[in-house]
Amino acid sequence: MNHGLSISASGALTALYRQDLLAGNLANLDTVGFKPDIAVTRQRDPVRVEDNLPTWPSNALLERLGGGVQLAPNRVAFRQGVLRATGNPLDAAIEGDGFLTVRVAGTGTTDRVRLTRDGRLALDARGRLVTAAGGLPVLDTGNREIRLSDSGPVVIAPDGTVKQGDTVVAQLALARVPDVRSLRKDGPGLFMQDATAAASRSRASGRIVQGFVEESSVDEIRVLMQIQDAAQAAQANIGLMTYHDRIMDQAINRLGRVA
Repeated sequence: MNHGLSISASGALTALYRQDLLAGNLANLDTVGFKPDIAVTRQRDPVRVEDNLPTWPSNALLERLGGGVQLAPNRVAFRQGVLRATGNPLDAAIEGDGFLTVRVAGTGTTDRVRLTRDGRLALDARGRLVTAAGGLPVLDTGNREIRLSDSGPVVIAPDGTVKQGDTVVAQLALARVPDVRSLRKDGPGLFMQDATAAASRSRASGRIVQGFVEESSVDEIRVLMQIQDAAQAAQANIGLMTYHDRIMDQAINRLGRVA
């Protein structure tokens, strides 16, 4: 196999993937609470190292060239988005660190708690405080659903305390995640963790801003520049693949020709 062709192909494939991922980020420019994905690449080890065959005969020069690049697990950029006023007293944006906790449908012992920065909230037909986008019940500090009546103004304090009239109804659970790399996306605006990582959650230091939502933290100018960079990288690697193809054509059809 042509080693140079393989390396160029790996560069083209990773660049095309970056382009698709960035286009997905750009498509969510107006999605409340959206956190953009970051494509991560790493140098691929030579086959002998990758397959754990230290005594296998190999070519030292090719090993120094490396095995090209490959994709690593995506990361998420959790930078703060701009807060936008909505006029809805049930909306609750988070300024600073933290996530709202919600419960998804499910059965058995599977952890059904998810985290979100989407603070668009509403009341469902049962009087539960739910996410406006998915109708998922929002949880308090005791992992209980929050219920409100239709009468009386609702006040949400910066610490998440929910009052209706003079009555304290509940306090929103604002979860702090020590290592955000343990979070993975699980549906629109939702994040999940495994049981071990979830056990390390604590009370976050961020504050609730009533009547606001957090906009997408996608920087459209930066993303457009990154898309252009990925497209140029893909074109450059595809061009190199064409050169390697021409070299192989000449090696087969000219160098081997009998004079």
